[in-house]
Amino acid sequence: MKLHASQVYRIMGFWTSLANATMFTTYAIYQVIALGLNPFQLLLVGMVLEVTVLVFEGITGVIADIYGRRLSVIVGMFVLGFGFVLEGSAIWLGEASPLVSAFVWLLLSQVVFGIGATFVSGADTAWIVDEVGEERAGRLFLKARRAGLLGTLIGIALSVGLSAVGANLPYIIGGILYAMLGLFLLASMKETKFVRAVRDDGASSHWRSMKATWLSGAQVIRRNPVLLMVLIVTLFSGASSEGYDRLWQAHLIVDIGFPQSVPITTASWIGLLALLSTLLSWPVLWMAEKRIDMSSERIVFRSMIVLTAARIVAVLGVALSSGFVWMLVAVLFFEIVRTLSGPIYDTWLNLNIESKSRATVLSMMSQTDAIGQTAGGPFIGWIGHRYSMRAALVTAAVLLAPVLAVYARARQRNR
Repeated sequence: MKLHASQVYRIMGFWTSLANATMFTTYAIYQVIALGLNPFQLLLVGMVLEVTVLVFEGITGVIADIYGRRLSVIVGMFVLGFGFVLEGSAIWLGEASPLVSAFVWLLLSQVVFGIGATFVSGADTAWIVDEVGEERAGRLFLKARRAGLLGTLIGIALSVGLSAVGANLPYIIGGILYAMLGLFLLASMKETKFVRAVRDDGASSHWRSMKATWLSGAQVIRRNPVLLMVLIVTLFSGASSEGYDRLWQAHLIVDIGFPQSVPITTASWIGLLALLSTLLSWPVLWMAEKRIDMSSERIVFRSMIVLTAARIVAVLGVALSSGFVWMLVAVLFFEIVRTLSGPIYDTWLNLNIESKSRATVLSMMSQTDAIGQTAGGPFIGWIGHRYSMRAALVTAAVLLAPVLAVYARARQRNR
């Protein structure tokens, strides 16, 4: 059956959300309880992932612009699948090999995970924007995110059920789901609008062509004040998100706890939180799709300011919650804001990038995010280990403050 590019993209959004929700809904059950990682180790896992992204993002982004986004995305899906299966197997491999601990295997899986992520990041967005056009991309991002919410709902149930059987099984199944998606894309993903970056016939190697393409992407960013602004925003957002994503579940399990009057498991509580956030995000995305003009850069920019302020409030709410109910409200608010921020940020970014260097520029943005997470993650983890997870989460909120300052400066310049 022949599928349009927009249909393939929505299916991709559904399937990746299904796999991610299966793995990451109950990740703390595996990493905090089964493997016994402390806050610093949790952030160290993230640092290894982000260093890998930092090293490989530029290379894989250039590959996407020279050899094709389709090839890059499909290769990435298979590498991701292997990385997640390896992550789920870390506990078994640690038990089977006395010389190499489960934690070392977990770190190795992050290297594979990071390489796979760099093949997909930037290439998937560049592919679909070229196929459907910039004017239709913004609305499609929202539709794909809504399709992803359906996959998330199914993945939450899978994650809770699988973790009850084995804490590592969600990662095993999630990796298999990524490999299945790679097979689907091999058969259904077409690339009709891709224009290969021009290469000098006298180039001595592919590496010289890659270097030239990467430098052209850097020049695009340097010449464009908006992209320079996005670069700063991405840097601080990455530093903040790494701390929040790695610690909020650990903070909930260790510091806050769950109501004793309701006799359900920790995995079920976390699954319920994820379910509620997904159900609440669905109508918000639907309303955004109907009411926000995603082709207007002014409206998209204004939305980013409001959503960033809301994220700061939400992270502070999680950090300073005095009990389960307050933390529940803060977590749900944060997830709704994050769900809405993703497609709006993607739209804002792609409105300012030329097609010929889109994948490379997007990959460079991912590199900037990786720099922020690499630098900010261990620092936030050290604060959590040295002082408290509350202090670490407050730090994550503070790191978002410079983003608002950048927005305010940009708004003054526009006026």
